[in-house]
Order: sequence, then structure tokens, then C-alpha cells
Amino acid sequence: MNPNSVSSRPLVAKTSIPSYRQGATPIPQIASAFLESGLETPSYVLDQRAFHHNGSILKHVQDETGAKILLAQKAFSCPAIYPILRNFLAGTTASGLYEARLAAEEFGGDVHVFSPAYKPAEMDELVKIADHIVFNSVAQWHRYREQVLCADRPISAGLRINPEYAEACAEIYNPCASGSRFGVLAEHLTADDLKGIEGLHFHTLCEQGSDALERTLEHVVAKFDKYLKQMKWLNMGGGHLITSDHYDVPRLIRIIREIQARYPQLEIFLEPGEAISSGGGVLIGSVIDIVKNGIDVAVLDVSATTHMPDVLEMPYRPDVEGSGQPGEKKYTYRFGGPTCLSGDVIGDYSFDEPLKIGDQLVFHDMAHYTMVKNSTFNGVPLPSITIMRDGGPVELVAEFGYDNFRSRLG
Repeated sequence: MNPNSVSSRPLVAKTSIPSYRQGATPIPQIASAFLESGLETPSYVLDQRAFHHNGSILKHVQDETGAKILLAQKAFSCPAIYPILRNFLAGTTASGLYEARLAAEEFGGDVHVFSPAYKPAEMDELVKIADHIVFNSVAQWHRYREQVLCADRPISAGLRINPEYAEACAEIYNPCASGSRFGVLAEHLTADDLKGIEGLHFHTLCEQGSDALERTLEHVVAKFDKYLKQMKWLNMGGGHLITSDHYDVPRLIRIIREIQARYPQLEIFLEPGEAISSGGGVLIGSVIDIVKNGIDVAVLDVSATTHMPDVLEMPYRPDVEGSGQPGEKKYTYRFGGPTCLSGDVIGDYSFDEPLKIGDQLVFHDMAHYTMVKNSTFNGVPLPSITIMRDGGPVELVAEFGYDNFRSRLG
């Protein structure tokens, strides 16, 4: 492999959040506050101002349309931030029992849950806390129908549908690919299957705009129109990057209103995760060694595979404060993690000045799909979680040590 090539796989273009965006704290200010705190790296630093900014945009959409926007906890879960988000969002959506419990215990509001399949013991618990339960197949609905309909509290049951159309940014995120396990095809659905079902759910987007939603809805309506006329609600899933600087919010509002005009009885839900947490935090790490092998390699205390796995799964190259593209500035380094995985490579970056052991590096936009996906592979310590509140000092929320690693292994 070319020593100057990070990966033989093409990098997918990932939506970039500027270093400074209106309503957020400038990243140099966050980095300076973290340094002054004396806390150890690695650490996620969440920016309270950014969550207020994102939340206000989402509340505007809700106010203009009457739709309800939910936090997709699969992208971002942090009880310390939930008191802020409660002011803007109608509730949460969960991918299983544990996220549903977290939502019920820490967030409140509507508790929605979807899973590709539920176990009986999970359903026993979910009927006690979930307000909406979405089933992935007719067979799963039939298995639990009586339990849901006869629960001691009202539960609205839904069915996930597959419109057989998606504009996924990478095949790993395409729920409509051939052979996908997600959702019921229109050709496999009958009116009898929907007895007791009050809503339909689709999720096909990934970091996309309202134009992609509009094209997707054309397929949803074409295939499921007769069933939508019978429903009480429609959940348009996640992947809507509503708070991106380039997202067409007026178009989204128009799309929702058009669906409401076509099906006036429908309550509309959206469940973005990244839109809520985009630009909401950074990951700060340190250089712990520098080695040479055709290129200068900076070994960090942050890891792609353990701390930001989407860097490898997408894959993409995260922005680093003060850096340029390889060769753009005088000194170029490859960033590697502290694990044994040879491919634990974050990317190649250039700087005006040479890096030194102990230098701190700030990775942009690291609130979503990081904290919820990180692992202790190799026994690598998990980053602490800190919050910068209203531009003030950095506050430690959680830190993790050996006991967190040990407790997972029996």
C-alpha cells in the first residue's frame, strides 16, 4: 500500500460542521477552557450552546407544522444534556429496551421504540414504559399484538415499511438494499395485517437534505397510499440533517404540510439524532509518541476504532482544529490510535508547526455516534465526558476507569 494512502477504500463525503457556527462556542475557546480545567485526555467536550442552537431550529419546524421531533438516542445519549433538549423536543426514540428505559427515566415526553425484533422478556418491560412501539415485521406484530393491545396503559403500535428507495451515502447505511432485514414490502402487506396498527414508520435517510426526503415520500405514497389513509400517524424516521447550515428548512416545512394536506388525520413524527447533536461537541486527545515509517506517524491517546468508529465504518476523515490536508502545510502527520489494530488510523493532517509529545488535538463534531458507540477494545480507556455550559468553565460529567473495563467482562 502507498505509505501516503490511509486506506484503499474511498472516503465518503461526510457533512462538515464549520469550526464556528452561529449559536455555538468557538472551538478554540472550548480547547482553551479544557486546557485550563487540568482534566486528562481523552475527553468528549459537549457545547451546551450548540444544543440550544440546534434545538431552537427543531422547535421552529415543530411550531410551523405541528409535527413532533424526537431525539434518536442511537446517535446521541447523554442524560446531562437532556434537561436542555426537553425544552425543544417532544420526546425520544429508542432502538431497544435499554434506550427506552433511559428515555423514560431521564428524558420524559413521548417514548418511541423500534427494533428489528423483540424478545418476549423485552416486550414485557417495554409495554410498561413505551408510548409507541414499532414492529419490523408482520410476524413480530402478530406475536405481540394481544400483549400490546391488552396492556395496562395505552400503547400506539406501528409497523416499519420499506419503500424500496433510499439515497444512502454508503451501502452500510442503506436500509432498502436488496436483502435488507428492515421493513415490510408493500407487496407483502394486506389490510388484515394492519389490524390494531395505528401508524407506519420508514427510515431511509442518512445525513441528507429535505430534497432526499421529498423524493423518498413519492415512493412511500405510491406504494402505501391506501394504508396511510387508515393510519393515525406517520414516522419519517431519522437522517434529516435539519440543523446543517445548508439544509433547506422551508422546504421541509412545505413537505410536512403537503403530507398533512393529503392525509389530514396523520400526526407526523421525525426522529433525527445527528441534527440534534451536530456541532455539539469535540473530542480532545493528546500526542503520546511520534514514529517514522515513510511518513511521520503521531500515536494518540484517541482511537478511531474505540472512540469514533464511524471514521472506519463510513469511512471519513474528521476535521482537526488548526490542521490542513496532507502536504497543505509544512508538517504532515498520520494519526494512529493506541490499539493493536493496524488499521486504527484516523487520517493524514498537516500543520504549520511540528507536533510534540503532549500536544492536545481537537477533533470536530464528535458528539454523535461516538459516545454511544465507543468500546474498551484492547482495554483502551474510554474518554471522559465533559460539558461547557454557556461558554463558561468545562464541567466533568463522567469519567471511566479500570472498573468500567473489568465490569463488562464477567
